[in-house]
Amino acid sequence: MATDQAETGGESHGDTYERFERRVQRISNVSNAAGVLRWDQEVVMPEDGTPARAQQLSTLSSLGHELLTDDETGELLAELEESDLTGEQAAVVREIRRQYDRETSVPQELVEEISETTANAHPKWKKAKENDDFETFAPTLEKLVELKREYAEHVDPDADPYAVLFAEYEPYLDLETAERVLERLRDELVALIEEIDASDADLETDAFSGEFDDDDQEALARDVLDSLGYDWDRGRLDTAPHPFSSGTQFDARVTTRFEEDDLLGSITSTIHEFGHANYTLGLPDDGYGTPLGESRDLSVHESQSRLWENHVGRSRPFWEQFLPIARERFAELEDVTPEEAYEAANQVYDDNLIRVEADELTYHLHIVIRFEIERELLSGDLEVADVPEVWNDKYEEYLGVRPETDAEGCLQDIHWSHGSFGYFPTYSLGSVLAAQLYAAAEDDLGDLDDDIRAGEFDDLNGWLRENVHQHGCRYTTPELIEQATGESFTADYFLEYVEEKYGELYDL
Repeated sequence: MATDQAETGGESHGDTYERFERRVQRISNVSNAAGVLRWDQEVVMPEDGTPARAQQLSTLSSLGHELLTDDETGELLAELEESDLTGEQAAVVREIRRQYDRETSVPQELVEEISETTANAHPKWKKAKENDDFETFAPTLEKLVELKREYAEHVDPDADPYAVLFAEYEPYLDLETAERVLERLRDELVALIEEIDASDADLETDAFSGEFDDDDQEALARDVLDSLGYDWDRGRLDTAPHPFSSGTQFDARVTTRFEEDDLLGSITSTIHEFGHANYTLGLPDDGYGTPLGESRDLSVHESQSRLWENHVGRSRPFWEQFLPIARERFAELEDVTPEEAYEAANQVYDDNLIRVEADELTYHLHIVIRFEIERELLSGDLEVADVPEVWNDKYEEYLGVRPETDAEGCLQDIHWSHGSFGYFPTYSLGSVLAAQLYAAAEDDLGDLDDDIRAGEFDDLNGWLRENVHQHGCRYTTPELIEQATGESFTADYFLEYVEEKYGELYDL
């Protein structure tokens, strides 16, 4: 990892920074240990393990909070901020200062209560979804909204609570930027979707119809990961009700899910989570335990998953390369052509209720709906009891479909059980950034279609390693985007990409 050549300010300063870095690494290790426990809870923990797991996670959360907010951390930060730091050291101090200021403003009892409540919320959400019973989850959601409001008020009593919570996931792109991007996507994509609805184009939509065995789907998911270059020595594949990836550069795990009538969904989900894990694995080993070895917030993280899922996994060259591999697992695909697979992977749905199954275009309207509901919940303009009806009304207004059950409506996402309010906008911001990064990669490397068609991903991955992954949190999000692309954050590339791609598909 490159280091700045500035003077470190002498032995005293060096000793102080080393002491600070050891403290930061201890905080990071507590957090990473909690991450493994959360992975275990969602993947393999016995159903009745929740009471103990909630206490374990609460204790680790408390320990991390104590280490971060201890007076010694504040004293070290103050001393180092007056020192002559290298660029990388200054970045670590900047990131820990931001965390320290937020955490010291929040009482430890509240931190513990949030941690224990979210740990207990997960099985309640899962059961409510299985039973299509929002009312059993509503009290937990009410509690989480109250706790997060209280949290936001402690951090900044004068700010919009939603802006405070959004900054948990994206601290350097402000909420106004997110709103501006979401409004532009809503306005321009609605018009494009209306054109597609009016199109006479007849896409092949049944290329992946049929029933597909879970074990065979898992084997194909492993084929996908092999094809993309997943490092099995530092990763593994499991299943979870809501696919996710978690870990560190030494252990970045992927989960996916299998449904017998949705082979394409398991493929795209696996590629999406590969993108997350691939970013994590690309972080510098020698930065582990400090912000230099941690990912740059959720918009950048989502850009990596959406880049691999959409710009690679939904491309025509990818299906020319991967369909023969899929045929070896599933004889049902013998007569499917790469063009038919490509069309099926990119059809725009006029009746889809599920965000994780959405196409590239309508996906962002799913995000807008969640964003608007979250804002109203946190502001107090919407009662939890009214969420299902408001959710269904917005789906009817924006997507022309109305959920018949809460399981396919407001209970479909896991994020609220985590207390993750402010998280959803990063999905759209990440998609927008993915297009900008992919365009910059092609500017540097040339057209990538031939590489994808040949199953060669080293050049693309190398570009991402060099321009995104290796920097960890060295730069703020706007700085990282500028470094990687030479431009500030813009939705132009995403909108140009979807207009060209779907214009060609649907003869617009």
